[in-house]
Amino acid sequence: MKRLVLAWAATAVAATGAAVAVLALLGTGLTGDSGHVLSPAEVRAALNTATHRATGTPSDDATPPPGTPAQAVQDKLLRTPGGTVIASCEGDLVTLRSWSPAQNYSVDHVEPGPARRAKVEFEPEEGVDVELEIECSGGRPVTSFGS
Repeated sequence: MKRLVLAWAATAVAATGAAVAVLALLGTGLTGDSGHVLSPAEVRAALNTATHRATGTPSDDATPPPGTPAQAVQDKLLRTPGGTVIASCEGDLVTLRSWSPAQNYSVDHVEPGPARRAKVEFEPEEGVDVELEIECSGGRPVTSFGS
């Protein structure tokens, strides 16, 4: 009986730890702001980019999957040491679709747009903040880093 209770407790702790880890990877934490919920087209675009980076194959960002809205073509996954951002352009206005801090970072400040320039600041537990400024150039999000 003691082993059964111990096994149950270990399973409960593992399940709770896995849930907390998944929430941290999504950038929401247990009580944090979730930012933006991704549309199916945004998820496909982000997964496509991540898959091509992982496999080393060229990504065909110019051709969306069938049934994908035209705006999803302009979404871009931006990686920084402090975290990742998905941004899109409509004309010369940029909008941050989602943002997620890297491990040991948190989101300190966000100006998601739509605006000519959007900003997100990732704050580490120790060290220098990573400030990301995003604007549109040629209809695509481009970045500059600040500190």
